[in-house]
Amino acid sequence: MGNPEKKNNQKLNEKEYASELERLQLELVKLQEWVREKGLKVVVIFEGRDAAGKGGTIKRITEKLNPRVCRIVALSKPTERERTQWYFQRYVAHLPAAGEITLFDRSWYNRGVVEKVMGFCTETEYWDFLRACPNFERMLIRSGIILIKYWFSVSKEEQERRFRSRISNPAKRWKFSDVDLKSYELWDEFSRAKDDMFVYTDTKQSPWYVVNADDKKKARLNCINHLLSMIPYDYIPPEPLKLPERKDFSSYIRTPMGEQTFVPEIY
Repeated sequence: MGNPEKKNNQKLNEKEYASELERLQLELVKLQEWVREKGLKVVVIFEGRDAAGKGGTIKRITEKLNPRVCRIVALSKPTERERTQWYFQRYVAHLPAAGEITLFDRSWYNRGVVEKVMGFCTETEYWDFLRACPNFERMLIRSGIILIKYWFSVSKEEQERRFRSRISNPAKRWKFSDVDLKSYELWDEFSRAKDDMFVYTDTKQSPWYVVNADDKKKARLNCINHLLSMIPYDYIPPEPLKLPERKDFSSYIRTPMGEQTFVPEIY
């Protein structure tokens, strides 16, 4: 996929970051309207190590978008029934219709890395996945879906720093799971599984795009900028709006305030 551009080690200050994020989010709104108007079907997959910044990037992408157009899919572990289904079946149910964008916060690639390393699937299931996945994705693309895949890459040192922050911060403690602890312990096994998965699934038709995620702010901006570059779009001017005159309801008598239960005004 060619050599990456020269890395810029200079930190972004908060003002620069906020300004560029606002600009990119405005472009995302334009892209959203283009997707809706043209009936496009877009799937964006976010994968990577735990604490690599996938969730934060997804939040910034969706912050200004219409949730009826751009949806986040973050599935929990499969139910007993889902375990007996065709592996891809539970994900197919969340694919977009025309005019929709679906962001997968982890996806069918769970089997290629997490399930493989953690022993949540058999060797047969794992190899069946690696062989079937490229065909499955080609089928999606032939159906008209625009499929974009991001892998968020984070260093050992940065992951450890973020894990320790989560452990000590009550507002972030919920993010930590037993799988996170095991993934921290089995760093090299996860690296090997990711490399093996790329051999099979980093295809010309459906490539992986790796996001250097040690710097969260830069990772978010770089990912959004790249996403915008992947779907050609034009600005569709919104229809002009004018507030109508309110109708006269002078005969309406409002319910007495004392008969309603209000939230206490503490602030």
